[in-house]
Amino acid sequence: MAEVKSHEFDGFLKRKPLPVRLFLVYGPDRGLVSERAAALAAVSGVDLNDAFSVVKLDAGEVGSQPGRLIDEMNAIGLFGGDRLVWVRNAGSEKGLSDALDILSKMPAGPSTLIIEAGDLKKGAGLRKAAESGSAVVAIPCYADDGRALQALIDQELAAEGLRISPAARSRLVETIGGDRLASRNEVRKLALYCRGRELIEEQDVEEIVGDASAISTDDAIDAILKGDKDGFLHAIQKIVSSKTPVFLVLQGCLRQFQLLELMRAEMDEKRAPAVQAMATLGRHLHFRRKPIVENALKTWTGPAIRRETQRLQAAILQSRQRPALEDTIAMQTMLATVLQSARR
Repeated sequence: MAEVKSHEFDGFLKRKPLPVRLFLVYGPDRGLVSERAAALAAVSGVDLNDAFSVVKLDAGEVGSQPGRLIDEMNAIGLFGGDRLVWVRNAGSEKGLSDALDILSKMPAGPSTLIIEAGDLKKGAGLRKAAESGSAVVAIPCYADDGRALQALIDQELAAEGLRISPAARSRLVETIGGDRLASRNEVRKLALYCRGRELIEEQDVEEIVGDASAISTDDAIDAILKGDKDGFLHAIQKIVSSKTPVFLVLQGCLRQFQLLELMRAEMDEKRAPAVQAMATLGRHLHFRRKPIVENALKTWTGPAIRRETQRLQAAILQSRQRPALEDTIAMQTMLATVLQSARR
């Protein structure tokens, strides 16, 4: 099995032809998984607009029947030529891992297989099948680091002929990340807002990206901190409607409680008021959110914050181990946190 790391992916795409026809794209960054799968499809040599050459399946459709995927891979197109079989939302489906194992041992045919999966732990059936197959390339997708975010910003802004001030860039990097597709959309939104100008300033980032971020996740997180169950459900409904993964809200909630834990520890250690801890550790918070976070610091004790942080971490681990239940685990955990906040 060949593994293509993040910094190697662009170079890998330039190889003509690609060395194999079986690809597993997986990882916690769902946006990056989707983006890289689409990039592989674009260089596969298959006409993506030809409905007879492209077969898109949900992993649940394969179920426990590996023969379904093998038949699709061995089928001949109506008008001949190469075909693409594209499987999405893969996780722990045994039929899918069995099919990949069988296909990796067969001679390469005219079809290309791309499997999009969530975060697969070491030893998961699908990942194990890819690792043991010499004809499969695995492409892990993890959250962008600082260098990748900087490159993403430069790429999108250069396409619009825009420059960005150092303060605005710093603010933008703090706001995006975690999901490649969401990050790219936010940068494009900023570029569209500033089209026709030469330089993007920090205020532009706060006006556009800050507000958009609030629409996607911060409204839900703020409702959790306030113990506002109805507000939380309303915010989640908007998130689901916008097709933003609910898992991102759970991740954001964990980051918020980790920040609360640091602030509360400083308050307890220095016997400082909440406003002082926020001035030291919460300078990057959007000004509209600061009163909510300050109130949470006053109502949550240090031990209670630590317990909640541990519960959120456990929920994230469970959601990665059981991708099919990801949304359910996230919703139940966050609803419990809302109720805890309400009691305080």
